Amino acid sequence: MFMQGKKSTNIRLYKFVKYFLLSLFFIFISLIGNLYYSYDSMPLAASKVNASHNIVTPLYAKKSDIFDATGKKIYFRGINWFGMEIDTHVPHGLWVRGYKEMLSEIKSLGYNFIRLPYSLQALQSSDIKSVNFSIGSNKDLQDKTPLEVLDIIIQEAQRQGLFILLDNHCLRDNHISELWYGDGFTEKDWIDTWSMLARRYRNQSNVIGADLKNEPHGRASWGTGDKQTDWRLAAERAGNKILDINPDWLILVEGVEKNVPNQKQSGYFWGANLEGVRYFPVRLSSPEKLVYSPHEYGGSSVAWFLDSKFPNNLYERWEKGFHYIATKNIAPILVGEFGGYHVDKYSKEGIWQRKFVNYLKKNNLHFAYWCWNPNSKGTGGILKDDWKTINRQKQSLLNKVL
Repeated sequence: MFMQGKKSTNIRLYKFVKYFLLSLFFIFISLIGNLYYSYDSMPLAASKVNASHNIVTPLYAKKSDIFDATGKKIYFRGINWFGMEIDTHVPHGLWVRGYKEMLSEIKSLGYNFIRLPYSLQALQSSDIKSVNFSIGSNKDLQDKTPLEVLDIIIQEAQRQGLFILLDNHCLRDNHISELWYGDGFTEKDWIDTWSMLARRYRNQSNVIGADLKNEPHGRASWGTGDKQTDWRLAAERAGNKILDINPDWLILVEGVEKNVPNQKQSGYFWGANLEGVRYFPVRLSSPEKLVYSPHEYGGSSVAWFLDSKFPNNLYERWEKGFHYIATKNIAPILVGEFGGYHVDKYSKEGIWQRKFVNYLKKNNLHFAYWCWNPNSKGTGGILKDDWKTINRQKQSLLNKVL
């Protein structure tokens, strides 16, 4: 009995020591994890920042690729979050959710940058609308100007490991102008605004660049030499001015709709036609900062969509329209917008979106999906109308390239 009791005591002592040591081990692991995550969420320094895990800025382009400051090839997978170009002057959905929560969910879904549209009118304004200040983090935005809201969102994006691409979407609220001037604004207004932003965010290293003008169309031309309409020349004027102030930024140049010499195909959407680069490439003072950025949408009114060869004509169309720029190692391609309501296997738009995602994957193209917002007419978004539920069909399709 005595020996049996001693044996039981030893077993109990052994178990106690075992569980005590295991507890210490798990506490140690937990502390290390907390330190790691605390470090990852800290505000980042101004230069060569690890803004999205292991991507170190500034960035540069070489041939068809984009590299970080360490020489590592990187891939941008982003989404558009609009609203600052509308008369609300803030990204949409903040009447339902907090901006920090929005940014966190964008990051959690696998996107590493946000294309953030704005209007010149918004940045000159002092008012914002349609924000629920009673929702947690949105209190930070109360009594702020649109420009101050932009500051706050950019800084929070950096804390959460997201890059920002600034997009001059409109001059006047709610209206995409044909040219880079008009609607009561001059070319000087446009360049001065970009100069202000380049200076303001010169040390904000998660701001990676300038999408100079959203969707030139109509009278916008390429390679005509007409200073009033030649978008290629205007992009050079604005891009070089920005680089004088902030040499770290990438300069994104979209295409036009028509008015391109020796054009090989028709039926382009606004900003989609980059055929003119073959003969008249954009000339920047720092060529390694240049990225071309077409937009691409499906639609029943264009010739290639109605072609009897659809969808087998799509790869040839994309190669002629913009991808030859990467194929010939002229510059990288970042598709600034594509999207639509349908992603199924049966509708033409769904077939088109699936083909385009496969094309992005095959060629490792950078992109920003249109869009996060559910209130985009003609496309919808990744969020459903409640601004909380994810459209799983769309997200599942994009997961192929995230």
